[in-house]
Amino acid sequence: MYLSSVRVIVCVNYAHDKAAADDVVRAIEKNGGRAIAVAADVSSETDVVRLFKTVDDTLGAVGALVNNAGILAQQMRVDEMDAARLNRIFAINITGSFLCAREAVRRMSTRHGGSGGAIVNLSSAAARLGAPGEYVDYAASKGAIDTLTIGLAKEVAAEGVRVNAVRPGIIDTEIHASGGEPGRIERIKGSIPMKRGGTAVEVANTILWLLSDEASYTTGALIDIAGGR
Repeated sequence: MYLSSVRVIVCVNYAHDKAAADDVVRAIEKNGGRAIAVAADVSSETDVVRLFKTVDDTLGAVGALVNNAGILAQQMRVDEMDAARLNRIFAINITGSFLCAREAVRRMSTRHGGSGGAIVNLSSAAARLGAPGEYVDYAASKGAIDTLTIGLAKEVAAEGVRVNAVRPGIIDTEIHASGGEPGRIERIKGSIPMKRGGTAVEVANTILWLLSDEASYTTGALIDIAGGR
């Protein structure tokens, strides 16, 4: 993804849901932007390299990356988890973010001949809460994203690249159903100081600010979007 002074130009990456990705592309185009959808598994280095090469060839210079790919699995305790579950979650949530960040830096950093840019990683409030009895593995993967954000931000700050993260709390998305509890927001909202779940738009607005010139002196930040939780 990158931001143009004239219009937004976006590559929408997806793993399986082509229809949903195409819907996003159409919405961007309807609002005057330009977009393509590209299938790629971010846990695969080959796929990530192909994804960024497609952007190079089709859309031009990369100026922004949103590391949004992430999964969780059925709620369970750590003493019930097997290695296959852990490897799958860590491969997508951690390795995928590292690979995409690597490819973005190779294109945006002035060290590599780029003209700068911004990366926003999707962490989670779970990184500091731990998600006991539910998703400790997911929370741990997001703790790794916090560390990636801080370390990479310092690594490339002098090269024109800003790196930040947002840490959403309980947000109204389909991810809760994938964990086996589609009604999780209703159960938990009483423990949230604002007494409600957040929306994807509220998260997206923060991401857009971090990508914009309005956040030009912000890097290495971890911004909670969790209703005070």
